[in-house]
This record gives sequence, C-alpha cells and structure tokens, in this order.
Amino acid sequence: MGELPLDINIQEPRWDQSTFLGRARHFFTVTDPRNLLLSGAQLEASRNIVQNYRAGVVIPGLTEDQLWRAKYVYDSAFHPDTGEKVILIGRMSAQVPMNMTITGCMLTFYRKTPTVVFWQWVNQSFNAIVNYSNRSGDAPITMGQLGTAYVSATTGAVATALGLKSLTKHLPPLIGRFVPFAAVAAANCINIPLMRQRELQVGIPVTDEAGQKLGQSATAAKQGIFQVVISRIGMAIPAMAIPPVIMNTLEKKDFLKRRPWLGAPLQVGLVGFCLVFATPLCCALFPQRSSIHVSRLEPELRAQIRQQNPSIEVVYYNKGL
Repeated sequence: MGELPLDINIQEPRWDQSTFLGRARHFFTVTDPRNLLLSGAQLEASRNIVQNYRAGVVIPGLTEDQLWRAKYVYDSAFHPDTGEKVILIGRMSAQVPMNMTITGCMLTFYRKTPTVVFWQWVNQSFNAIVNYSNRSGDAPITMGQLGTAYVSATTGAVATALGLKSLTKHLPPLIGRFVPFAAVAAANCINIPLMRQRELQVGIPVTDEAGQKLGQSATAAKQGIFQVVISRIGMAIPAMAIPPVIMNTLEKKDFLKRRPWLGAPLQVGLVGFCLVFATPLCCALFPQRSSIHVSRLEPELRAQIRQQNPSIEVVYYNKGL
C-alpha cells in the first residue's frame, strides 16, 4: 500500500461547501455529540496528524479516511483561527446534548416566574460560552465586553419571557408554550452581536481564494454575524415549536395525567430529536467560509485590494458559528 499523497486539501471540509447538501454532511460530522467522549490524548493525536500532514509529514500507514477523521476531530475541539482548544461545552458537538436539556426545561417549566428566570439565565450563560468559543477571527475581547454582552442578553431574554408571559395569561395555554422561543430569538439578536462586538469594531480577516490575508473588514463581520443570528434562530424553531404542540396534546391524555413526572423527560427527548437534525441543517444554511464582493467592503480596504490585485472581485472570511 503506497504512502498517502500530500495533495489532499484538509484546509477545507471533505464535502463540497458550495452546496447545501455538502455543508449539511459537514455539519452532521462537526456536531456529532460522540466527539465529546474523546480523551485529551485522542484530541492531541488528531491534532498531530493534521499539523504533520499540513507540514508535509505523513504518518506511515495513514489512510485517507483516517486523515479526514483526524481533521474532523481536530476541528471539533480547536478554534479554526486561533488554534486554541475550545472549552468542552463551547464546542459545536455539545450543542445537541446541552440545548436539548436546557430547551426541554425551558419548555417544561414556563408557568412560574422563578423557573422562567432561572432557565433563561442558564440558557444565556451557555450561549455566552458558545458565542465566545466560536467567534470569528483572533480578535481579543475584554472581560468588560464579555460581561456587557452576557448581562444584556440575559436581561433581554428574561424581560421578553416575563413580558410575553404576562401578556399571554388570558390566551389559550398553547400560546404560552411559545414564550420561551420568543425570548430565545430576542436574546440571540442581542447576545451574538454584543459577544462579537470586537469584530464589529476592528473587523475580521478577509482573504483571497488561496487564503492569503488581504486585511480586516467590519463589513464582513456584520454580514457574518447576521448569518449566524439567522442560523441560531432557525436552529431553535423546530425544537421550540414542534414539542409544545405535541406536549399540549399529550398532557390532555390520561396517560400523562396519571404520570405527570414523565412530562419533563418526554419534552427533553422530543427537543433532542428535533435538534439532532435542526442543528447541522441550520448551521449549513450559509457557507462557513463565506464570501463578500470587494465593492461592498470599506472604501479604504477596497482601495487597498484594488491597488494590490485589481483582478480580485470576491474575498472570503470565516463567519463563525
């Protein structure tokens, strides 16, 4: 068996990212919860395989499937721009188990104010970790900026949840079940831009097709953050819209009336089932390596690119997750 060739492009995902299907296959792999069970030694072994291959060193006996597996293990645990290991619950592979638990509890304990406040706080604490861990670029963010984003998003989510809860008191019970979704959507619109405000101030790296850095663009950051907000809200829709309808019907049945303790685990299970599909499919709505036309960039950066390479019409950037 011959040695593995060095022309496999592991800088890019294995599947064609210009198509939704290719991106979906990529994110089904990236969000695989089984990656959370890998040990530190396994993560380091995968990092070594990837970094050695990029440096032109192939481990004897390494197959192409093993290389791609190592690449996806590496991508699941390390930030693509900074190279630092992402905290466990901040990794994309933690999205399904964490969100199914938190969302299931938000949908179950939505009737009383203390539980509404508690689970919205838990959700925004988790979101803050995910948003920071998956930020685009290597722009540093201060603890003050982190605190402002966290407090603002939590306040927005709780205020939205409590405000809508009071407005829906006299409406059918099913309507009240959708209050957590409205709060989550509002919080995403606050949390993500604030958590990534540094990118809006100094911009994110933009590159040519070959990956050569051309400069920093706040316009690209705005576009990337907007895409992430849309993806996150879309991700929440099936998990927070389908289970409430099902549970509203099931809770009227004698089976659940006699076993009310089954409500929470059943809700969490339904949310988890929705998230297994919604998480990768909504992550795939936009390419991870997004593009923007040079004409839409800031005047200074546009002029700089035109001067250095007039033939470049489109630049690329990592939109974050």
